[in-house]
Amino acid sequence: MSDALNYLLKARPDALGHYFAFLKDAGKHLDPKTRNLISVITKVHAQTDRGFRQYLGRALREGCTPMEVLDALLMAFPALGLAKIIWAVDIILDMNIPEFQPEALTQTGQWHDVMASAEVPDGEVVRTECEGRGLFIYRDKKTFQVYDSRCPHQSTDIPELALKGKTLTCPKHQWAFDVTSGACIKKGNSPLKRFESKIVKGRVLAYW
Repeated sequence: MSDALNYLLKARPDALGHYFAFLKDAGKHLDPKTRNLISVITKVHAQTDRGFRQYLGRALREGCTPMEVLDALLMAFPALGLAKIIWAVDIILDMNIPEFQPEALTQTGQWHDVMASAEVPDGEVVRTECEGRGLFIYRDKKTFQVYDSRCPHQSTDIPELALKGKTLTCPKHQWAFDVTSGACIKKGNSPLKRFESKIVKGRVLAYW
Protein backbone atom coordinates (compact mmCIF):
# COMPACT_ATOMS: atom_id res chain seq x y z
CA MET A 1 0.00 0.00 0.00
CA SER A 2 1.01 3.61 -0.42
CA ASP A 3 2.23 5.81 2.44
CA ALA A 4 -1.01 7.79 2.15
CA LEU A 5 -3.18 4.69 2.61
CA ASN A 6 -1.07 3.57 5.56
CA TYR A 7 -1.55 7.01 7.10
CA LEU A 8 -5.34 6.94 6.60
CA LEU A 9 -5.55 3.45 8.11
CA LYS A 10 -3.89 4.79 11.25
CA ALA A 11 -5.71 8.12 11.33
CA ARG A 12 -9.21 6.88 10.37
CA PRO A 13 -9.33 3.10 10.92
CA ASP A 14 -13.09 3.34 11.48
CA ALA A 15 -13.69 4.68 7.97
CA LEU A 16 -11.04 2.75 6.01
CA GLY A 17 -11.86 -0.49 7.80
CA HIS A 18 -15.28 -0.62 6.14
CA TYR A 19 -13.70 -0.16 2.72
CA PHE A 20 -11.24 -3.03 3.13
CA ALA A 21 -13.93 -5.24 4.67
CA PHE A 22 -16.05 -4.59 1.57
CA LEU A 23 -13.20 -5.56 -0.75
CA LYS A 24 -12.55 -8.75 1.19
CA ASP A 25 -16.21 -9.76 1.25
CA ALA A 26 -16.75 -8.88 -2.42
CA GLY A 27 -14.14 -11.38 -3.54
CA LYS A 28 -14.79 -14.22 -1.10
CA HIS A 29 -16.24 -16.50 -3.78
CA LEU A 30 -13.21 -16.11 -6.06
CA ASP A 31 -10.06 -18.20 -5.85
CA PRO A 32 -6.92 -16.17 -4.96
CA LYS A 33 -5.48 -16.39 -8.48
CA THR A 34 -8.61 -14.98 -10.11
CA ARG A 35 -9.03 -12.30 -7.45
CA ASN A 36 -5.47 -11.05 -7.93
CA LEU A 37 -5.75 -11.21 -11.70
CA ILE A 38 -8.81 -8.96 -11.53
CA SER A 39 -6.83 -6.61 -9.28
CA VAL A 40 -4.09 -6.52 -11.92
CA ILE A 41 -6.61 -5.29 -14.48
CA THR A 42 -8.01 -2.63 -12.13
CA LYS A 43 -4.49 -1.31 -11.51
CA VAL A 44 -3.90 -1.12 -15.25
CA HIS A 45 -7.20 0.73 -15.71
CA ALA A 46 -6.15 3.23 -13.03
CA GLN A 47 -2.55 3.20 -14.33
CA THR A 48 -1.14 2.73 -10.85
CA ASP A 49 2.47 1.69 -11.40
CA ARG A 50 3.24 0.51 -7.87
CA GLY A 51 -0.08 -1.28 -7.47
CA PHE A 52 0.26 -3.00 -10.83
CA ARG A 53 3.71 -4.34 -9.93
CA GLN A 54 2.46 -5.52 -6.55
CA TYR A 55 -0.64 -7.34 -7.78
CA LEU A 56 1.17 -8.80 -10.77
CA GLY A 57 3.57 -10.42 -8.30
CA ARG A 58 0.67 -11.68 -6.19
CA ALA A 59 -1.09 -13.17 -9.22
CA LEU A 60 2.07 -14.99 -10.28
CA ARG A 61 2.62 -16.31 -6.74
CA GLU A 62 -0.95 -17.66 -6.68
CA GLY A 63 -0.24 -19.72 -9.79
CA CYS A 64 -1.23 -17.37 -12.59
CA THR A 65 0.95 -17.93 -15.67
CA PRO A 66 2.48 -15.08 -17.72
CA MET A 67 0.31 -16.14 -20.67
CA GLU A 68 -2.82 -15.83 -18.49
CA VAL A 69 -1.75 -12.30 -17.52
CA LEU A 70 -1.32 -11.34 -21.18
CA ASP A 71 -4.64 -12.95 -22.11
CA ALA A 72 -6.40 -11.05 -19.30
CA LEU A 73 -4.93 -7.76 -20.54
CA LEU A 74 -6.02 -8.46 -24.10
CA MET A 75 -9.49 -9.64 -23.04
CA ALA A 76 -9.91 -6.37 -21.13
CA PHE A 77 -9.14 -4.37 -24.28
CA PRO A 78 -12.68 -2.90 -24.58
CA ALA A 79 -12.35 -1.36 -21.10
CA LEU A 80 -8.62 -0.63 -21.07
CA GLY A 81 -7.88 0.46 -24.61
CA LEU A 82 -4.58 -0.16 -26.38
CA ALA A 83 -2.68 2.68 -24.66
CA LYS A 84 -3.18 1.23 -21.16
CA ILE A 85 -2.29 -2.29 -22.30
CA ILE A 86 0.94 -0.96 -23.81
CA TRP A 87 1.57 0.92 -20.53
CA ALA A 88 1.23 -2.35 -18.61
CA VAL A 89 3.47 -4.31 -20.99
CA ASP A 90 6.13 -1.59 -20.75
CA ILE A 91 6.16 -2.09 -16.97
CA ILE A 92 6.35 -5.88 -17.37
CA LEU A 93 9.33 -5.45 -19.71
CA ASP A 94 10.95 -3.03 -17.23
CA MET A 95 10.55 -5.63 -14.46
CA ASN A 96 12.51 -8.06 -16.66
CA ILE A 97 10.74 -11.16 -15.33
CA PRO A 98 12.33 -14.22 -17.03
CA GLU A 99 8.97 -16.01 -17.45
CA PHE A 100 7.67 -13.17 -19.64
CA GLN A 101 10.48 -13.41 -22.18
CA PRO A 102 9.02 -14.45 -25.57
CA GLU A 103 11.05 -17.66 -25.74
CA ALA A 104 9.96 -18.65 -22.22
CA LEU A 105 6.25 -18.26 -23.02
CA THR A 106 6.35 -21.21 -25.39
CA GLN A 107 8.55 -23.47 -23.28
CA THR A 108 7.50 -26.04 -20.72
CA GLY A 109 9.46 -26.48 -17.50
CA GLN A 110 12.82 -28.21 -17.65
CA TRP A 111 15.88 -28.99 -15.53
CA HIS A 112 18.74 -26.49 -15.67
CA ASP A 113 22.37 -27.14 -14.78
CA VAL A 114 23.11 -24.38 -12.25
CA MET A 115 26.58 -25.06 -10.83
CA ALA A 116 28.86 -27.60 -9.17
CA SER A 117 27.60 -28.59 -5.72
CA ALA A 118 31.17 -28.29 -4.35
CA GLU A 119 31.05 -24.54 -5.09
CA VAL A 120 28.46 -24.07 -2.32
CA PRO A 121 30.12 -24.42 1.11
CA ASP A 122 28.09 -26.25 3.76
CA GLY A 123 25.98 -23.85 5.82
CA GLU A 124 26.47 -20.93 3.45
CA VAL A 125 24.57 -19.12 0.70
CA VAL A 126 25.81 -18.42 -2.81
CA ARG A 127 24.27 -16.13 -5.44
CA THR A 128 24.69 -17.16 -9.04
CA GLU A 129 23.20 -16.67 -12.51
CA CYS A 130 21.77 -19.39 -14.73
CA GLU A 131 20.46 -18.64 -18.20
CA GLY A 132 19.61 -15.06 -17.31
CA ARG A 133 17.98 -15.90 -13.98
CA GLY A 134 19.45 -14.84 -10.63
CA LEU A 135 19.48 -17.53 -7.93
CA PHE A 136 20.38 -17.89 -4.26
CA ILE A 137 21.51 -21.36 -3.20
CA TYR A 138 21.66 -22.44 0.43
CA ARG A 139 23.37 -25.69 1.43
CA ASP A 140 22.77 -27.71 4.60
CA LYS A 141 25.04 -30.75 4.37
CA LYS A 142 23.62 -32.71 1.41
CA THR A 143 20.43 -30.63 1.11
CA PHE A 144 20.29 -27.69 -1.28
CA GLN A 145 17.64 -24.97 -1.44
CA VAL A 146 17.43 -22.96 -4.68
CA TYR A 147 15.56 -19.64 -4.62
CA ASP A 148 14.67 -17.05 -7.22
CA SER A 149 16.64 -13.87 -6.60
CA ARG A 150 13.56 -11.75 -7.27
CA CYS A 151 11.65 -10.35 -4.33
CA PRO A 152 8.03 -11.64 -4.29
CA HIS A 153 6.80 -8.12 -3.52
CA GLN A 154 7.52 -6.26 -6.78
CA SER A 155 10.02 -8.62 -8.49
CA THR A 156 13.08 -6.54 -7.59
CA ASP A 157 16.21 -8.52 -8.45
CA ILE A 158 17.99 -8.82 -5.09
CA PRO A 159 21.79 -8.45 -5.32
CA GLU A 160 24.42 -10.46 -3.46
CA LEU A 161 25.25 -7.44 -1.28
CA ALA A 162 21.75 -7.72 0.25
CA LEU A 163 22.76 -10.95 2.00
CA LYS A 164 23.90 -10.67 5.62
CA GLY A 165 24.58 -14.05 7.15
CA LYS A 166 21.44 -16.05 6.43
CA THR A 167 19.16 -13.02 6.07
CA LEU A 168 18.38 -11.60 2.65
CA THR A 169 16.91 -8.08 2.57
CA CYS A 170 15.42 -6.57 -0.57
CA PRO A 171 16.91 -3.08 -1.02
CA LYS A 172 13.74 -1.59 -2.48
CA HIS A 173 11.20 -2.01 0.36
CA GLN A 174 13.26 -3.90 2.97
CA TRP A 175 11.36 -7.17 2.86
CA ALA A 176 13.65 -9.63 4.68
CA PHE A 177 13.91 -13.40 4.18
CA ASP A 178 15.44 -16.34 6.03
CA VAL A 179 17.41 -18.16 3.32
CA THR A 180 17.36 -21.43 5.26
CA SER A 181 13.61 -21.68 4.65
CA GLY A 182 12.75 -18.87 2.21
CA ALA A 183 10.27 -17.45 4.74
CA CYS A 184 9.64 -13.71 4.86
CA ILE A 185 10.62 -12.53 8.34
CA LYS A 186 10.17 -8.76 8.06
CA LYS A 187 7.83 -6.28 6.34
CA GLY A 188 6.02 -8.67 3.99
CA ASN A 189 4.21 -12.00 4.17
CA SER A 190 5.23 -13.88 1.01
CA PRO A 191 8.21 -16.27 0.86
CA LEU A 192 10.95 -16.38 -1.73
CA LYS A 193 10.08 -18.47 -4.76
CA ARG A 194 11.75 -21.84 -4.39
CA PHE A 195 12.66 -24.06 -7.32
CA GLU A 196 12.68 -27.83 -7.19
CA SER A 197 16.27 -29.00 -7.18
CA LYS A 198 18.42 -32.13 -7.17
CA ILE A 199 22.07 -33.15 -7.31
CA VAL A 200 23.21 -35.19 -10.29
CA LYS A 201 26.86 -36.21 -10.67
CA GLY A 202 28.03 -33.38 -8.45
CA ARG A 203 25.95 -30.70 -10.21
CA VAL A 204 23.09 -28.66 -8.75
CA LEU A 205 20.07 -28.86 -11.07
CA ALA A 206 16.98 -26.65 -10.71
CA TYR A 207 13.62 -26.94 -12.40
CA TRP A 208 11.59 -24.06 -13.86
